[in-house]
Amino acid sequence: MSDANLLRLILLVAGLIVLAVIYFTGRGRSEDDAARRRERNGTRRDPVLSDAPLPDAEPGHAAAPVAAAAAEYGAASASAYGKRVDARFDRIVTVYVAAREGETLAGSDVVVAAEKVGLVFGHRDIFHRMVDGKPELAPVFSVANMLAPGHFEMASITQLQTPGVSFFMTLPGPLSALDAWDMMLQTAQRMAELLGAMVLDADRNALGRQGIGHIREDLRSYDRKAEQAQGFR
Repeated sequence: MSDANLLRLILLVAGLIVLAVIYFTGRGRSEDDAARRRERNGTRRDPVLSDAPLPDAEPGHAAAPVAAAAAEYGAASASAYGKRVDARFDRIVTVYVAAREGETLAGSDVVVAAEKVGLVFGHRDIFHRMVDGKPELAPVFSVANMLAPGHFEMASITQLQTPGVSFFMTLPGPLSALDAWDMMLQTAQRMAELLGAMVLDADRNALGRQGIGHIREDLRSYDRKAEQAQGFR
């Protein structure tokens, strides 16, 4: 074999070896990357809208869908604001302040709006509306993130993009049902105005006058029954 042919053969073999190294090394990295992605995907929880009931609901009482705050609140905040002394209740009333179609609400905007409408950040890392001058009482209503698990991570609030927030009140509460509803509705409407969002009912339909009227009548009836029950004691 001539020297020229021998040189060509050596270069060909060397080239094949280099290609083999590149192929198997790259494949190994790809498999490792894929494995890492699978591992992350196995433990990562994508944001979802939760319809789970509040965990404190008494057996036999179905809770209205309260997005995510209801399923997992996370660790309690250092603040006692919003902590219920008596966790027993028999009804939950819910409305949502939701971003318009194709939009989201920025976490920092939600915090600013919450402060402007008189909410305080507290127990279970969500917002609460307390009775004026009586912070020791249970909240009139609370506001949670619509994204599971429902709480607000203040350390990363500027990164939050959410479809909306959930307003919910539990009955009986520190105020009459009708007074609490009026306060919650006015706060939700004002917050929606500040955020350029919409107020939705418990079924996530636009909340109009007719729906508001039905809810007020229902809660008026609830208050009458509560007063009658108190009279029998």
